[in-house]
Amino acid sequence: MDFCMEAERKVPVSGEYDIIVCGAGPAGVCAAIAAARNGAKTCLIELKGCLGGTWTAGLLAWIIDHGNKNGIIAELIGELCAISGREYDRDKSMPFDVEDMKYLLESKCIDAGVDIRLHTAITAVVKKDDSTLDCVITESKSGREAWRAQVFIDATGDGDLGAKAGCRFAVGNPDTGLTQPMSLLCLMTGIKLEDVKDVTNGYCADWREGKLALKSEMNRGGVDPSYGFPTIFHLVDDVFLMMANHQYKVSALSADDVTRATLTARKEIRSQIQALRSLGGRWKNLRLIATGEQIGVREGRRIKGLYELTLEDMIAGAEFDDAVCKCRFGIDVHATDPTKDKGIESSGKYKVKPYDIPLRSLISADVGNLMMAGRCISGDFFAHSSYRVTGDAAAMGEAAGHVAALAAREHISPAAVKFSK
Repeated sequence: MDFCMEAERKVPVSGEYDIIVCGAGPAGVCAAIAAARNGAKTCLIELKGCLGGTWTAGLLAWIIDHGNKNGIIAELIGELCAISGREYDRDKSMPFDVEDMKYLLESKCIDAGVDIRLHTAITAVVKKDDSTLDCVITESKSGREAWRAQVFIDATGDGDLGAKAGCRFAVGNPDTGLTQPMSLLCLMTGIKLEDVKDVTNGYCADWREGKLALKSEMNRGGVDPSYGFPTIFHLVDDVFLMMANHQYKVSALSADDVTRATLTARKEIRSQIQALRSLGGRWKNLRLIATGEQIGVREGRRIKGLYELTLEDMIAGAEFDDAVCKCRFGIDVHATDPTKDKGIESSGKYKVKPYDIPLRSLISADVGNLMMAGRCISGDFFAHSSYRVTGDAAAMGEAAGHVAALAAREHISPAAVKFSK
């Protein structure tokens, strides 16, 4: 392999904060809001051009496992319902308008006093010593910059900050090394709910039969979806969300893989829309509105924390003294090998119960002033397939922001914060 040498250079420090949150998805936004509300000077750094991550840039306008959660996630859903005129039903997953979510997240961060930096990539870190972060280094239109903080929160989803800081991590199924497939989501219109209830999630009599019926329609139009259980969700009026593709054997840690997966998925989505429209009838006016700016990544790094959540914890319905939320979502491993299965891998042999997510799983084992929130926290392959959903990510983010603010105020590590506070 050939190399070139970068010249050494001084990097200007563009900001000094109590808390810096890297990644503005559901976990990162809630972490930043919670930290700022607790009096911490907080900066939120995001690669994309909006807040919300998978909720907005990824078009995942469907919140799962929020019903038993209070705090910021409940605030968000309550305000989204008020905007749309929808009733808040804690027993059902929550659909929303993506543009409403973008505006609401920006407003809540600004009201809390969070400094927001968009269009900015985390590229490196500077450490005070082996176990303490001093600065994150970024690249943007403003050039190369450094940002200093007392406590950092990795809410990048893929654990990018933790990896750059030298933390240990795990990726994929420990037996095969494979990760769950990616899915690119899309918004579509031109169909009426009353005409497609039999294939719409939450309206069909049986969810499995509804998905298979949608697959049959695509087959009838001449395409076979890469995801064996293609799904459409009704969002608002005549706007629907569709998840109907799987990009297998690709790594979230490879830009080449993510690029190839995105291009392949976007091409497949167009073919699926065209296939359904070719059937005429209820599909004759079907139209693609948008595909996600970012592909939906289910699995990246799992950063090693002070405690690793496990399958055994899920089976036991584990409860912890330092619980930050209770996860009620079961094992949800999307098939990693398409030659065996193109749907959801069976977890029938495991009987799991609602379980607690402990604060210790949100604190790095290797870097004392680093916390994690969202799907990059410390857990095994099976536990990760459960807690990765956005209702739990938001709750973890709020907890991380709260603890980080207390740690910064008292000039101690997150692990030293008394949980009773």
